[in-house]
Parts: sequence; C-alpha cells; structure tokens
Amino acid sequence: MKYIDEFRDGATAQKIADRIAAEVQPGKRYSFMEFCGGHTHAISRYGISGMVSEQVNMVHGPGCPVCVLPIGRIDLAIRLALESGVIVCTYGDTMRVPASDGLSLIKAKARGGDIRMVYSATDALTIAQQNPEREVVFFAIGFETTTPPTALAILEAQRMELQNFSVLCSHVLTPSAITHILESPEVRQYGTVPLDGFIGPAHVSIVIGSRPYEGFARDYRKPVVIAGFEPLDVMQAILMLVRQVNSGRHEVENEFTRAVTRDGNLQAQAMVSKVFELRTSFEWRGLGEVPYSALKIRPAYATFDAERRFDLTYKPVPDNKACECGAILRGVKKPTDCKIFGTVCTPENPVGSCMVSNEGACAAHYAYGRFKDIAVVVQPATAAN
Repeated sequence: MKYIDEFRDGATAQKIADRIAAEVQPGKRYSFMEFCGGHTHAISRYGISGMVSEQVNMVHGPGCPVCVLPIGRIDLAIRLALESGVIVCTYGDTMRVPASDGLSLIKAKARGGDIRMVYSATDALTIAQQNPEREVVFFAIGFETTTPPTALAILEAQRMELQNFSVLCSHVLTPSAITHILESPEVRQYGTVPLDGFIGPAHVSIVIGSRPYEGFARDYRKPVVIAGFEPLDVMQAILMLVRQVNSGRHEVENEFTRAVTRDGNLQAQAMVSKVFELRTSFEWRGLGEVPYSALKIRPAYATFDAERRFDLTYKPVPDNKACECGAILRGVKKPTDCKIFGTVCTPENPVGSCMVSNEGACAAHYAYGRFKDIAVVVQPATAAN
C-alpha cells in the first residue's frame, strides 16, 4: 500500500535507529516534544521510544484536541442540550470527556439531552436541515486541521439561509500553544522540562504550512521538524532533530514533504480567515489562559455564533485534584506519574481528558505501554511431590 507499508518497514526502522545511536554525542541527553497526539499514538503503538537511543527522551505535548478542551467549554454544550433543548452535534471523542458534576456529553445524553455524534460539520448541517423546528448547534473543537470544514459549514448555512444552525466554536491554534509551553507564567505551578526541539504536527501543517514555525524556531532557538504519522516518519524526524542539535542549528525542517509545503493550503486559510478571527485569550486544559491561541466567529457571521445566539458566558472549572493531566499535557510528568492512572482512571472510565482519545498520552500508554512498566518476575517451578 503506497505511502503506508513503505513507512512501516522494520528493517529500515532498525537502520534509522542505528543511525541515531551512532550520531548522539556521548553523555548528552536529547529531549524532544512531539506536539501532536497522532505522533504520541505512533510512538506508543510502534514502540519507537524503545528502538531509539536511551539518550533520546520523547516528551508528550498538548496536541490532542480533546485533551486540551477545558471543562467549562463542555459544560456550555451540556447546558445547551439539557436546559435549552438544543440538538448538540459533535465528534465522537468529545462525547466522553469528563465535565462538571460527574457529567460528560454522553452522560448528558443518557439524561435526555439530544446530543448526537457526527463525523463532520457537514453532518451537523444536514441535521439542521432535517429538523427546521429545532435549534442545532455544532460543538466545534480541534486545531487548524478541523477548522476549515467548520468555516465551510458556516458559509454553506449562510448560502442556504438556515435559521436554526449555529456553532459553539472551540477551535485552537498550534503555534501559540508551542510558544506558551516555553514562556507561560503557569510554569511556576506545573514546572517545566528542558526541551531541545519539537516534532511539528502533520495534519495541522498541511493546512498552515511550515512557515508559521519559522519565527518560533528563530526566536526560541529550538529546531522544529514537521513529520508524518507513520513510524519511519517519526524516527527520521528524531534523527533530523539530533543532527540539528549536534550542529547547533535551530531551523524548521520538513520531513513530511509528500503532504506539507511551506505555505500550506492557501484556499483553506482564506476560508478560515473569512469566517474566524482571533480571540484575545482562551483557556486550554493544562496550559491555562493562552493569549491569541483560539478563534471566534467574526461579527459578519454572528447569526451562526452559538455563544451570541444563546448568550453563553464561559465559566472556568478546575480539573479533578487527583488528575495529573495538566502536568502531563505540559510534558512535565508521564502518565505513570499519576496515582490514578490505570486504576481509577482507565479508557472505560476516564477521569482526565488524556485518557479519553486514543491520541491522549494516558490512553496511548494504557493501550501500548503500561505492561512494560511492570517488572517481570519469574518464579522457579516447584518440584511435584
């Protein structure tokens, strides 16, 4: 299968691992953050951390869209369904993210809320057409990857003159979050981890291109390598980062040339710019308030803005005290550092957002890595009497 099988070849993976081992400098530690949840999933699923040199430390970042969704935003969607009788449509993983009062969207659905899982913003638009007597709100989440389809849905709703469709916009931006990880005041609360470079997200970069990372790499002197989601993509990116660190460079390099260009998808960018504008601040789970890190709907499309239509007011809600998602999303702690990981908090009963989506650091480690943390104890067989 073109573009998949050749990027999962075990013999080639071993050659790249050997190359990394040969090029890391004696006694030096390399810490790289993979920002995107897709990379976190690939690293766990294919055992990449175990293949590369022990001198390379991979740090999970806040790139899972449902992981960084704050409780207060989910509460708004639940309120729309339970108190305003709205049909709320959203993506599947969002349904299971814990909210206030022991609720989630799926639990609110069990209480009678009309909450529906959709695969796209267009699906929500279709539901609005099929239910002209009901208000339909699309709870839109995600990074730059899922933003263009939401913009298209709003433009389509305007063209069709739909009166019962609106969007609860929670779209966030990648470059702002990467910057915030290095300089935010919350570093004092959560601590920080030394980072030598970043693996840049794949799908996001298809839309925005590699250019937006250039200022970050220059100003913070941190190399960025944009990589695809297959195991060889990730391993090659690690090798490219090691080489940049060794040579003292801090540039943006593109490993994912088969899909990412420097300028990205200009048509999608124009559509997003037409419908959305920057929020001055937005709360991220685990990162706190991040300036200019999210989008809101422009006044010209206010009719389709659920926050204005239903006069919604955002109220921040603190995370469960037992949950370490905040520190895990910043790369300060690992899933196994959380005392409820794998016991109280599991994929079947997620307490924290990192355990919900398979792109979350906790869910990925639970599925593919938790048994390697358990020491194997071999007991000698007792002789039969």
